[in-house]
Parts: sequence; structure tokens; C-alpha cells
Amino acid sequence: MGFKTDFLWGGATAANQSEGGYNKGGRGLANVDVVPTGEDRGPIIRGKVKHLAFDEDHFYPAKNAIDMYTHFKEDIALFAEMGFKAYRFSIGWTRIFPNGDENEPNEEGLAFYDEMIDELLKYGIEPVVTITHFDMPIHLINAYGGWRNRKLVDFYGNLVTVLFNRYKGKVKYWITFNEINMILHAPFMGAGLVFEEGENEEQVMYTAAHHELVASALATKIAREIDPDIKIGCMIAAGQYYPNTPNPEDVRKAQVDNQSNYFFVDVQARGEYPAYALKELERKGIEVPFVEGDKELLKENTVDYVSFSYYSSRVSSADPSAYESTSGNIFPTIKNPYLERSEWGWQIDPLGFRITMNELYGRYQLPLFVVENGLGAKDVPDENGYVEDDYRIEYLQKHIAEMKNAVEEDGVDLLGYTSWGCIDIVSASSGQMSKRYGYIYVDRDDAGEGSLKRSKKKSFDWYKKVIASNGEDLSN
Repeated sequence: MGFKTDFLWGGATAANQSEGGYNKGGRGLANVDVVPTGEDRGPIIRGKVKHLAFDEDHFYPAKNAIDMYTHFKEDIALFAEMGFKAYRFSIGWTRIFPNGDENEPNEEGLAFYDEMIDELLKYGIEPVVTITHFDMPIHLINAYGGWRNRKLVDFYGNLVTVLFNRYKGKVKYWITFNEINMILHAPFMGAGLVFEEGENEEQVMYTAAHHELVASALATKIAREIDPDIKIGCMIAAGQYYPNTPNPEDVRKAQVDNQSNYFFVDVQARGEYPAYALKELERKGIEVPFVEGDKELLKENTVDYVSFSYYSSRVSSADPSAYESTSGNIFPTIKNPYLERSEWGWQIDPLGFRITMNELYGRYQLPLFVVENGLGAKDVPDENGYVEDDYRIEYLQKHIAEMKNAVEEDGVDLLGYTSWGCIDIVSASSGQMSKRYGYIYVDRDDAGEGSLKRSKKKSFDWYKKVIASNGEDLSN
């Protein structure tokens, strides 16, 4: 037995990395719009820069991205040609509520997503919608301080109420927050946090995290009241931490690192703060800002499935001198001598994919959904825009094979697989276009130049064959 007959094969993107059209259709300014490329990008992502506006000295890649705002019908037709069963995308919050705190939504923004969702359904493609994917109105940052402010729970509640009512019967699968654990690593992107000089940054991040966890539970409650058929998922940036050596101190360090990563899903899937997290926060002097009703809301509104991204595994050591760091999806890690690395230093570990899936399923006993996995690489097209991306095919072959083993041999309940950046998009971490993941090449460079012409890579036809065979034929 391999994958289910209704397995959701497809691809994934995010509004802030693909849509563009930052000033069209009544859309408001979002946090991601003002994150430039270059040396200032990292500090802004970490909440260290207060200048949240455009200037002539920087390039802002999210403003126009790959202009899916006007190309979405062409792009969806290509997804359909590959045989997609599902397409994961995100809602641009500022398209629906330009400032975030309005009482009434922007009808023009809703109409855009009406058209996009209807186009997907026309081809029989299941929409998988992320409500917030590193995306929030700048106004909510400037006026309220981002997710540090409890008021954002209500604003988010207004957003999801509009979305669930509008797309009732059309969208079944929703994800409340993309990679919610990124709050602790990229707090500006994850929660709109800009830190004040001298404040307790950990306290602020965990306060924001609590508000997002409460908002996620509120969204789940609202969804079930509006449409009992809706399925709500949480999402983390996953990847198992291995101990660097058999030294029990290294094993313990890996355990603690894994707990830190799973904390968010523990709350969303189990309905309460785990004891280890409460003890750790107590030791750090961090107060969880519970208000009356929070614990009941969390307990009574757990998610239906656990979705996750997987790009690499990680290595932990209790010995600081053991670190010769590389990076993987923003998470620092020790280099693993048994693994190859991508051009950006991400450790390629297909078996780690299977290990991670087993850990998640064993921990939560809920259906899993792989909503991001892929290889970022520098593609060199020929004069027709064709890319011989055998390296990407090889990466995906090995990962899908291990995913199949997890399902077939280990009994993991898996809903689907939407590989990341199915069409080339702007990189969230670096802002580059040259870090490409797609089956479809987009003619745009790191400076925003290019025709935006779409063209198929070799992996396009390969993935089409994988989908048609329901994962049985992975041959190149």
C-alpha cells in the first residue's frame, strides 16, 4: 500500500513571495513589503530596525515579486497541466483589511481571491489556504506593536470570520499560521515585532506567541461554527535535532532543542502548555499572559491536522566549541559530516524527512500534511528558458521515496505533499530570485529585472509523472 487514492499532490507559494501588486486593488502596506535585500534584511527580520518604509537606497523584492497578481490564471493552468490535486497559497491580510483594524473588508481584495479560488476549482485543484504567512498590516505594527498586543487576536478573528464565510464550501483545508515557531527566530516576519532598546525580547516573543496560539484556537472555534466540514491545521518549520555524539549531555541538548521546536504544536494539537515549557519559562522569568477563558479556548479547539515544512535536519551539542555553524531555514546547526549541503548550506537529509514524520505522527497521532519541501538552487536556463534541473529531481526523488516509506512501512497518516516554490518565487530568507525552487522558471533576477516569462524546467514533466503515478514512478 502506497499513498491514498485521494492523496493531495501539489505545490506551495506565499502571497508575499509571489503576488506582488502591493499597491493594487485597495491593498494596504504589509510588513513584508518593506523588507529589503542586502545587509539590512537580516536585522529587520529579527526586529532590530525601526525604519519601516521604502527608501531609494534599497530594493524591496516583495513589492512586485513574480506578479502572480496578474499572472495567476496562467500559473494555475501550468499547475493543472502538471496534474496538481492541491495548491497551497496564502491570503494577503492587507488585501482583505488594508490597515488590519477596519470593521468592513475590502471587497476588491476578496474578489481577487474569489477569482483565484474559482480558477483552482475549475481544474479540480483543492485550495489549501494559509491565513497568515509572514504577512501583516504595517498599521498593526505601528499602532499596536504587532502580535505583542492582545488586540490582534480580535483583528485576526475578524479576518478569519470573513474568510470562512466567504469561502464556505470552496475551501476545506486551512492553516492558521505559517511556521509559527519562526516567532523565536524571525520575530518581525513571524509576528510584526520591532524591539525597543533594552526590553526583554524573549518576554515579548513569548507574549506574541501566546496571542497567536490563542488566535489559532479562536480561528478553529469560528471555523467549526461556520462550517463543520472545514479542516484546520497548524504548521511548524520541522526538522529533527540529532545529538552530535552519544554523550548524554549532547542527547539531552538535542531533546531540549526538539522540545523548543514542538512547543507550539504541543499547544495547538494537545490544547495546553506542556509542563516542560512552563518550567522553562518560569526559570527564565517569562510570564505567559493568560486571561480568563484562554485555557478553555486552547483545550476545546485543537487542530485537525499538523502541517509542516521540511528542508533539513539539525545537530545539537552541549559543547559550544563543537559548533562550526551552517544554517537551515534560519535555524543554526552544527555541520553534519554525513550529509551533503545545498548551495545555501542547508543539510540534505532525505532519511531525516522520514525520521521527522515519525516523530510528529508518534507525538500527536493526527494526520500530517507536508506543505513545504524542496531544493533552492541557482538554475541556469537556455535561450528558451529551459532548465536541466536534474539536481532538483534527485533531491525530490530521495525525499518522496522516504516519505513513501514513512506512509507504507511506518503507518504515518499523510494527507498530501505540496512542494515549496512550485514556481520560482522570491526567497523569504534572502530576498533573492536566484534561490529557485520551482518546476517553472520565471524570468526575473535578484534586482527585479526580467520579462516575468514563465517556462517549464525538466522537473516539470518529472513531477507530472510522479503525480500521475501517485508517487509510484520516481524515475528520471
